This record gives sequence, C-alpha cells and structure tokens, in this order.
Amino acid sequence: MRDYYLVLGVERGAAIAEIRKSYMRLAKEHHPDRFHDPVEKARADEFFKDLTAAYNTLSNERNRREYDAEIEKPRLTAPEEIAAQAFQRGQQALESFDYTLAVDLFRTAAHHQPGQATYLAALGRALGKNPRSAREAIDTLDKAIQLEPTNGMFHAEQARLFHAQGLKLRARKAAEAALRLSPGDRGIQKLAAQIAAEEGPGPGGEGGGLMGLLRKKP
Repeated sequence: MRDYYLVLGVERGAAIAEIRKSYMRLAKEHHPDRFHDPVEKARADEFFKDLTAAYNTLSNERNRREYDAEIEKPRLTAPEEIAAQAFQRGQQALESFDYTLAVDLFRTAAHHQPGQATYLAALGRALGKNPRSAREAIDTLDKAIQLEPTNGMFHAEQARLFHAQGLKLRARKAAEAALRLSPGDRGIQKLAAQIAAEEGPGPGGEGGGLMGLLRKKP
C-alpha cells in the first residue's frame, strides 16, 4: 500500500487544510500537461494518479480513518494476499459508490496479480463509472477478455461502456458475444434487448444479430 502521507509530503497528524495546500502545490508542479517529453509526461501522469488518490483518501474523514487503520495492520507480503484484500475492499467501495477509492484499490489488486482477469474486469467496471476514464475502462476490459475470452460478463461490461459512449456497432458486437457465451443470464438478456431495441435490426436482418440471438435464448 502506498504511503499517502509521504506522497503528499505531510505528517500523519496533518490538518485537512495542510493536506489541501500540499495537494494544490504538488498538482500544479506535477500536472502531466506541463510536460512535453513522453517519458516525463508518463511519469508525471503516474505521480498525478497517486497524488489524486492520496488526496481523495486523506481529505475525507471516513476514508482517512480506514486508511490509517489499514496501514497500522501487519503488512501482507504475498502478492496474491495483497491483491485479494485490495479486491475485497474495492468491492465494498464500489457498493458504497466510492468509485475513486474503488479504482485505486482495484489498481492495487491488478498490479499485484496482473494475470487475474477478475481484478482487471473490476477495475474496468469502476473506471467506467467516470466518463473521463471510459477509454481506459474499455482497454482494461480488453485485457480481461484476452485472459478469459469465454466470460460473457466481461463482454457485457464492454457492451455497456460502448453503448454509453454511443459506439453502436461495438456495443452490438460485444452484446452478441456476451449473449452467445451466457445465453441464460437474465442481466445479459436485458442488456442485449435494450441495445437491440435502440439500434434496430442487425446486419443479418430481423432473423440475425441480437434479435435473432434473443429469440434463440433458452
């Protein structure tokens, strides 16, 4: 777990005003838009993500209490344990609609277990809650699908993102893949029906595409 106090350059007992002041200064100094060299810009982007996560955690009283309690626990050393714990906490944050914290925790899980498709899919789902990170969400779900190409839910998550972005053809194709892989899933059936109703008949006419697959559902 990153030391957010160290990232912000403040002491453990720092007041909110001090945390905010430090964040504003560092955000101005390290904003990615200030850099033109690709390497420096990439480094600034990574630091800015950590800085934002640190500020969002320490400037919120509840998040700060949870973070302080977490860093006082005995440290986990095995990557799979770190990932599993971060994933569990990310799920809780997602259920509480704390999408920023969820993204940070799912990033931790995916970092420690990059071959775990479930962690990548969860990160993609959380990123998709913010329209500004939709592109990264789609790319992250692509990675999850590459690891588990037969997981219908992953394709369904992409279909939702494509649909929200107005990418009609890609939404249709993703929904078709999800429906073929998980024809009995009610949530996927509902999503496919919504996309089919809004987009009209597929390339195969009334008997093809999503409409055809929906008629063939179990």
